[in-house]
Amino acid sequence: MSNLDEIRSWLDERLPSLLEENDVPGAAWAVMRGGQVIDGAAGLLNKATGVTATPDSVFQIGSITKLWTSTLVLQLADEGQVDLEKPVRTYLPEFRIADEVAAGQITVRQLLNHTAGFEGDIFTDTGVGDDCLEKYVATLAGTPQLFPPGEQFSYNNAGYCVLGRLVEVLRGKPYDVCLREHLITPLGLTHTATGPYEAIMFRAAMGHVQPEPGGGYVPAPVWAMARSNAPAGSMLAMRPRDLVAFARMHLEDGVAADGTRVLAAGTAARMHAREVGLPELGLMGTSWGLGFERFDTPAGTIIGHDGSTIGQGAFLRMVPEAGLAVALLTNGGDAFSLYRDVMGHVLGELTDFGLPALPTPPAEPRRIDAERYVGTYSADVFDLTVSQDDDHRIWIEQIPKGVFVEMGGQVERSELVHYRDDMLIPVEADRGMHMPHAFLGDDGTGHALYLHLGRAVRRAGA
Repeated sequence: MSNLDEIRSWLDERLPSLLEENDVPGAAWAVMRGGQVIDGAAGLLNKATGVTATPDSVFQIGSITKLWTSTLVLQLADEGQVDLEKPVRTYLPEFRIADEVAAGQITVRQLLNHTAGFEGDIFTDTGVGDDCLEKYVATLAGTPQLFPPGEQFSYNNAGYCVLGRLVEVLRGKPYDVCLREHLITPLGLTHTATGPYEAIMFRAAMGHVQPEPGGGYVPAPVWAMARSNAPAGSMLAMRPRDLVAFARMHLEDGVAADGTRVLAAGTAARMHAREVGLPELGLMGTSWGLGFERFDTPAGTIIGHDGSTIGQGAFLRMVPEAGLAVALLTNGGDAFSLYRDVMGHVLGELTDFGLPALPTPPAEPRRIDAERYVGTYSADVFDLTVSQDDDHRIWIEQIPKGVFVEMGGQVERSELVHYRDDMLIPVEADRGMHMPHAFLGDDGTGHALYLHLGRAVRRAGA
């Protein structure tokens, strides 16, 4: 089994060529095992400026922020200020969604484990002031409930914004201040930014996007998404070494490197434990904890989270029984394939764990009658229309709406084939991935009620 010096040598030698192979402008990484940390970087932070990436460069961590938000909530639970089993309205009486009954039932735990059931991809921009979260929560009053609270998993960005607001109300301070006072400072982090005004003090990565399919990657038109989505992952940026310091605290039962207790004894383990299972999508975890994504493998469980913002991709993996944490932060290109190369090597060399195999379409897919799946599934940010032609080929068309149009989203059409019972899979890979499409439930006429892609997208009109 390799040591950290061998891992550093491999990454220093291989990362530049891996960036080129995957069209990733720049990346930074850190590996922590048994309290020892190594880190490194390669490539460019910004193609327009030519600034090179260093280990101290800060990248956006995207939805990995949800682990920070859930940790803030569990700190409140440790202090007796929050009961996870109580409705969120206990602490936020103003919380409203379209379904008044559900709004009164949704618990703090259900927000944490993504089973609250209301539509979650809501990216309303409510300004840059310290009141943006308060204003954002007020905009959710018309948000539809997709299924009864607690019924199933559906990834929910909006739910984490509600949790961020809960933290603000109980602490009496803006979310960013809570992050700094209750996590960033106690952990001793020095290269962590809660927004652009702090990020500019460091070598900050710029996201890169692909304006046209098959074209090159160019700097994104903006640095970040709306501040109103900060608790879900729109703002927080840091160097990889700071991210694995956060992970180390979780691996060491809530204690920071200098001995500061950040979470009560046993709380971190409860956050990592299984709360809810997922459809077998292959590209997401097999189950979820209180914020944490879980990958249940034959060798044991890997935990962590991924993050994606405008042209930036982040990956955190932790192996609790090995005391290992690995962070990879990128700024464009085929970040997922790069993650597979880097994370697969590090885990394979330092543990008995390997990355789960990726789902792939069958070489000779079975022709099926797709009548149960045909139709339009609608969310706030896109419509997904499944159809079957006269040759029995199955197609899906994604039509972006709202903020996805503003971010440059294009209409995309791709072919699906049979994968397994009530699941289809794309023929062509997207950024190195074939994402299985799970069809769940029944609308009362024999058609699937949901198309599940990590979040449940409900059949239009059902």
